[in-house]
Amino acid sequence: MVKPTKSQRLREKIRTDVKYSKQSTLGDLPKTHKVQPTNPVAPKPPKKIEITEVNTSTREDELVMEVAFRLLPSRASFSRITADLYFDDQKIESLHLRILQGPLASDESEFSSVLNMTGIVQGQHILRVEMHDFWCSGEKLASASKEVAIEYFPVRREDRLIRVPIVKSSASADLAIISEMEKSIYREIEKEMKRESACRRDRW
Repeated sequence: MVKPTKSQRLREKIRTDVKYSKQSTLGDLPKTHKVQPTNPVAPKPPKKIEITEVNTSTREDELVMEVAFRLLPSRASFSRITADLYFDDQKIESLHLRILQGPLASDESEFSSVLNMTGIVQGQHILRVEMHDFWCSGEKLASASKEVAIEYFPVRREDRLIRVPIVKSSASADLAIISEMEKSIYREIEKEMKRESACRRDRW
């Protein structure tokens, strides 16, 4: 048997070392990083209006309508709300409620309207309030409606009868109420200011 030379033995040793170095061991396996599960983002609760109470009281030829409501998830989600008042299915007033913000503001609010009932016939009548929150485009975001039936007995009989009452006034402790008449006045003022601004630019 031919004895391998020193150079042959060296080549064989190198070949063996390379062979074993290419074999992966358990310690050489790449470490896999565990993917931490991401917490799902909770969906934002939808905006909601709840009309909790509609109460009425009479005095002489007036009827006071009091409306209490709640804003969800909080009043901070709202800025303006429209409240439409109906008497026997006929709209008698449209109020624009500006929701005032602040650290002491509550999510529950109320407003009242005084109706002049002079000339309203005696009997049962239906009062209804519809409240809406709108996008700028006019699309309704949240709506609520509630109605009550009342028995009206006039203090004195009127020769001239009318079908629906007139809203004399509306008030609230924590809301800014803008009636349709006030809104139209604001629009006219805004138009006049724009006209004046345009005239000044033309003179320049």
